[in-house]
Amino acid sequence: MKSNKMNKNRGRSLKKLRRSWGCYLFVLPMMIYVLLFSYLPMYGIQLAFKDYRVADGIWGSAWVGLKHFKTFFESYQFTNLVWNTLALSLYSLIAEFPLPILFALFLNYISSKKLKKFSQMVTYAPHFISTVVFCGMILIFLASDGIINQILMILGIDPVNFLSNPANFRHIYVWSGVLKGIGWGSIMYISVLTSVGPELHEAATVDGATRFQRMLFIDIPSIIPTMVIMLIMRTGEIMDVGFEKVFLLQNNINLDYSEIISTYVYKVGIQGGQFSYSAAISVFNNVINLLLLLAVNTIARRTSENSLW
Repeated sequence: MKSNKMNKNRGRSLKKLRRSWGCYLFVLPMMIYVLLFSYLPMYGIQLAFKDYRVADGIWGSAWVGLKHFKTFFESYQFTNLVWNTLALSLYSLIAEFPLPILFALFLNYISSKKLKKFSQMVTYAPHFISTVVFCGMILIFLASDGIINQILMILGIDPVNFLSNPANFRHIYVWSGVLKGIGWGSIMYISVLTSVGPELHEAATVDGATRFQRMLFIDIPSIIPTMVIMLIMRTGEIMDVGFEKVFLLQNNINLDYSEIISTYVYKVGIQGGQFSYSAAISVFNNVINLLLLLAVNTIARRTSENSLW
């Protein structure tokens, strides 16, 4: 009897697979991508617990346990690296998370289609500029003889040395990120707002609700689930500050503010050849991200109906 039931279940599964083969075909490239670039690299995690030598290979290298983790925790750079990473990430989260939401709400109430399309085009365009090119533009515009200082001098204001002041690094990094991502980050919220039934707004208008009241009691509640999910995902990446942009804007002057975990891993791992040590730092970084993701998801699940799982 059991074997007959198993055969029937297998037959049904095969039939479903045949019916939906097109959908599985679309998913296949992404599954291969995730397997190659997300799961296979996990094989290298063991480097963090070994004293890796190229001549011995991964399997031949000696196990050293938590030696490299202890070395990192006891190093004089540990506190500064963690602080710089957290400060930059939290600053980015505070600035970059709410602004796309506000921009989406703003676009939703623009009655002119031409103005709406123009606003979207202008704000979406920076997202498609390469990070290398974008950072080059930042360095050119903010140079002592750059266009920003030239405008300031025309207005009779003394030029500002943006790049020579280390404390400016975080502001430059975060607000250039806002400029680059505000339009792209608003797309998901715009799609949710357009799905809100127009009859709700019509009924609210008949009852005398202002635009602000409609936004407060109709639009914002409709995007709260999306906001919660996006916030959980951003929190899970709080220790992963973008390497490329930081590295390209980094110099010897602002190193005390710009040296973060990802740039340090690159320097000690790729440039310094300390593969096991850099792997241990990366594992520590990812464990913190995982714990934060689990904690925030648990809080969201207990306080609301929205969570990743």
